[in-house]
Amino acid sequence: MDRRTFLTMALAVPVLGQSRKPAPKPAPAPAATGVPWTQWGGPHRNFQTEATGLKDVWPASGPRVIWKRALGEGYSSPAVENGVLYTMYGKPKQEVVLAADAETGKTLWEHTTPMTFQSDAPELGNGPYSTPLVVGDRLFTTGVAGRLQCLDKKTGKLLWTQELWSDHGGSRMMYGYASSPLAFRDTIVVPVGGRGKAVMAFQQADGKVAWSKNDFGNVYSSPVLINVGGLEQIAQLMDGAMIGVNPHNGDLQWQVPFKAEYSIAIATPVWGRDNLLFISSEYNAGTKVIELQRNGQQTTAKELWSSNRLRLHHGNAMRIGDTIYFSSGGKGSQAILSAVDARTGNIHWQERSIQKASFVWADQKLITVAQDGSLMIAHPSTKEFRIAAKAHLLTELAWTPPVLVGTRLYLRDRRDMLAVDLG
Repeated sequence: MDRRTFLTMALAVPVLGQSRKPAPKPAPAPAATGVPWTQWGGPHRNFQTEATGLKDVWPASGPRVIWKRALGEGYSSPAVENGVLYTMYGKPKQEVVLAADAETGKTLWEHTTPMTFQSDAPELGNGPYSTPLVVGDRLFTTGVAGRLQCLDKKTGKLLWTQELWSDHGGSRMMYGYASSPLAFRDTIVVPVGGRGKAVMAFQQADGKVAWSKNDFGNVYSSPVLINVGGLEQIAQLMDGAMIGVNPHNGDLQWQVPFKAEYSIAIATPVWGRDNLLFISSEYNAGTKVIELQRNGQQTTAKELWSSNRLRLHHGNAMRIGDTIYFSSGGKGSQAILSAVDARTGNIHWQERSIQKASFVWADQKLITVAQDGSLMIAHPSTKEFRIAAKAHLLTELAWTPPVLVGTRLYLRDRRDMLAVDLG
């Protein structure tokens, strides 16, 4: 209580034989320390982090909520670094980049851009979908209408912008641009789509085009940087193919056919240290695992297995050991949480009670958020999905993957964001 309230109560209630002092104010929540989460998918772009000290058991009310705040429309997950949280949201005819205090949720600055794009599914919102990227003193974002911009991360001042649709003829997606940018050395890499512009790289300092190559249309998926026997490559799912390109110049290294109807391929590929690349989509695309091998300065790619039964609509897949966990289905039917052998495609089990889940793996625990707003700590195996703790903290269509820094977990649904302590 504050001092004025205390004095009022002290005058109203007589105290005999002793004096009373104001109760000390509760100590502020400790600052979140841990590996920064500066991009889509976290420090390794695979939704895995080295955080420890996460509890398996919560009170009946769930983990301690540090703060909760209203946020505009959208599914953008946050980036968190040095006590600052960056994300995006939409409001009528505007798109906003937000910097907030990660300890309190209070706004530090906002950068607003006019927005006229309208999604073909307005009942599901109008985006934005992508996650900001923090590199040094700069913040890079991609908006729902294909606007790539660079901001000063401390002030929100716009440093440069590139219009991927209007200036570069990129693929105009019916639900809007959704790919999150990738940093490689002094460039920013994004899929664009179109002749000679399937994937483009821009100089971080001034936004000038560093390279632009290949002739594929774009989809909604984000790029990942992989290493095949010492050869760095950018793996990018495009319209009609999964491709690998040289991150230094954009040269095509390999491609494998993969086509989703209406260009709706959303999920980010999952890379394994055994050189296996998992890709999956709804819309009659199914799932493939591609095996990559280095041969001199070249890379060979072959399909290891495929399945039209397994289809990841959106969200992220998580590979733990030789098992891949993801929600299969969900386009006009119920999604099924599935555990699949990465090398063979054999299904270990499927669980219908958890729909369209997203994940973070840390401290030997699978932090799981279901689309109904349930947060879970799970211990998955090839035999079962054992839930150790569960709490309902969000509303329906909680499709944004969670973000973990230290023991602090950041969550959002379509209109609210909150931070909880899992330690």
